[in-house]
Amino acid sequence: MIPPVPAILLTVNGRPGDPDEISVLWTFVVNGDPPQIGVSAGFEHQARELLELHDEFVLNVPVASMIEAFDTVDMNSSRVADKFALTGLTRGAATVVNAPTVAESPIHCECRRIASLEVPPVRKLFIAEVVATTAAPGAVDDAGRLVVPQVDFFGMTAGSGEHYTMGRRVGNIGMTVAREDIRY
Repeated sequence: MIPPVPAILLTVNGRPGDPDEISVLWTFVVNGDPPQIGVSAGFEHQARELLELHDEFVLNVPVASMIEAFDTVDMNSSRVADKFALTGLTRGAATVVNAPTVAESPIHCECRRIASLEVPPVRKLFIAEVVATTAAPGAVDDAGRLVVPQVDFFGMTAGSGEHYTMGRRVGNIGMTVAREDIRY
């Protein structure tokens, strides 16, 4: 019941000869400087095995126009081998790590695993350094700051199972001390 939860499509290489994987996993920020992120995968998820096999992956930030593909990935987590084919999403290439991207996503965070932790009874956490980030034109300004009104980001509400776009701005980090430069 802690809304919103980031809506993220994780991509990771498949096993040799198998398709690459797209999954919806619980995702959270670990640190802002250096940028570090965490993902949580159940033991039953293909993604967990692939994250253990490969040390690199990409977090793809979807937009509202991708909601059907996002839900299709989420509802077919371990049942369909090639989710790129199932959803019609386009396989792209990361710029630094050896992992695919979802080309339709306006933001790609390329990650390299630095630690993992088993969390009984059924999950494993993977902590990663963000080694590169790419953003589509219009998603960020010249200073690299997100331009939220330009991109229809959405999040999940774990307490209701619903998705919502970002809505209206109600403030910023540091507003009580007259700061507008904080971006983490």
